[in-house]
Amino acid sequence: MTQVTADDLIALLPLLIIAASSVALMLVIAFYRNRLAALICALVGIALAFAALPVAATRAPRQITSLLILDQYALFYLGLLFITSFVVALLSHGYLGNLEGEPEEFYLVLLLATVGGATLVMSSHFASFFLGLEVLSVSLYVLIAYRRASGVSIEAGIKYLILAAASAAFLLFGMALVYAETGTMEFARLAAGMSGANARWALLLTGQAMIFVGIGFKLAVAPFHIWAPDVYEGAPAPVTAFLATVSKGAVFALLLRYFANLGEEVFQSFFPALVVIAIASMFVGNVLALISNSVKRILAYSSIAHLGYLLVAFLAGGSLGATAVAFYLVVYFVANLAAFGVVTVLSGQREADDLEDYRGLFWRRPWLAMIFLTALLSLGGTPVTAGFMGKFYILLAGARSALWLLAIMLVVNTMISFYYYLSVAFMMFRGAPEGEAAPIATPSLSFIGGAALACLTLLMIWFGVYPDPLIHTIQTMASSLTTP
Repeated sequence: MTQVTADDLIALLPLLIIAASSVALMLVIAFYRNRLAALICALVGIALAFAALPVAATRAPRQITSLLILDQYALFYLGLLFITSFVVALLSHGYLGNLEGEPEEFYLVLLLATVGGATLVMSSHFASFFLGLEVLSVSLYVLIAYRRASGVSIEAGIKYLILAAASAAFLLFGMALVYAETGTMEFARLAAGMSGANARWALLLTGQAMIFVGIGFKLAVAPFHIWAPDVYEGAPAPVTAFLATVSKGAVFALLLRYFANLGEEVFQSFFPALVVIAIASMFVGNVLALISNSVKRILAYSSIAHLGYLLVAFLAGGSLGATAVAFYLVVYFVANLAAFGVVTVLSGQREADDLEDYRGLFWRRPWLAMIFLTALLSLGGTPVTAGFMGKFYILLAGARSALWLLAIMLVVNTMISFYYYLSVAFMMFRGAPEGEAAPIATPSLSFIGGAALACLTLLMIWFGVYPDPLIHTIQTMASSLTTP
């Protein structure tokens, strides 16, 4: 049994702090119920975990037992997840004030979900992979169904529970097959185990395919996207933001690390299937978004398409592919947080979900409308926004690897996506018929929420105009990960 050293504990410091913060918050809630106090405890815990990253970096790269690894790749994604969770907590404060009951446990479960995501990006073993995924999934069951008085929210939670159960079943069966043939559950030793003389290739590929199906359910790529839009629509608005960013980002980061350890032969065996999934995700997401009148469903279908775009960079491979994936995830996180942040601000006793709810928003709340417009344009990939640079790097990675079909499909689907993004934008600039009241009451914007949305908007423009510092950081990170 491997002994954990002091250096291992220092390397694990961010994960230990965020886990300890959830315990501390649970004790605070037990003795003193206050929504603001719970928010402050959650924010302090996340901030301390983020501040511990430079300390942990002094021990990187480091293998911590056989379960976890800390390297530049893990540090980058840990920072991204912590910042995102921090913003979601900020955006949730005003939203939770509109709910009946005592919402302090929301922040506790949010911290636990962050623990699960952080475990995923550090995983180097099937055991930590599955444990992190289950901690994240169980936390999301609670968060999605948090509006207990809403039948739609309860339905969304049950549907996510069924999807997560199916995902876990595929993952466990696939892991069992791979372990039976290779004799190891460590990512770094899988390639050697699969190249052994006694390895049965058919069983290995079946096991790997089942693992990817399980991951596919978590990423909600086509054809595993069933009920994903229903979950987005029924979940509370800030939870939908978390689901679209932290949940997807952590799983995709794990996918990249996992395939980097499998070797070229396995990667090429799955290449045709992944190409089909990427193209199907792009078209399914964008075409279904065209016929939706629910803003949250539009953003849900949009996320399916964006995962298809990310698969283009993933299939390109190499350091450029890893760089494109990381940069696109950052700009995707920022744009989605801004978009769902506006939805969160506008949601009161009911969710601001119907397209009609946004009619005339510019004339009622011009700043909110401009923030939402910037987010939509960034998701579409308009020049001068972060989304444009993200798509540029994915196209560059695809062109470098001669993935011309995928590159063309990306361009075509980007053009399709502008129709539904602009349909939401046009609705915000439409005036209400004379004498007709606003379709939904617009709650006042708190200072905390306003500051978070303002920062996100600045980042969308900053990364679109001057992405060099972020790109340099990502390239340093990508060099620590060997991709197929």
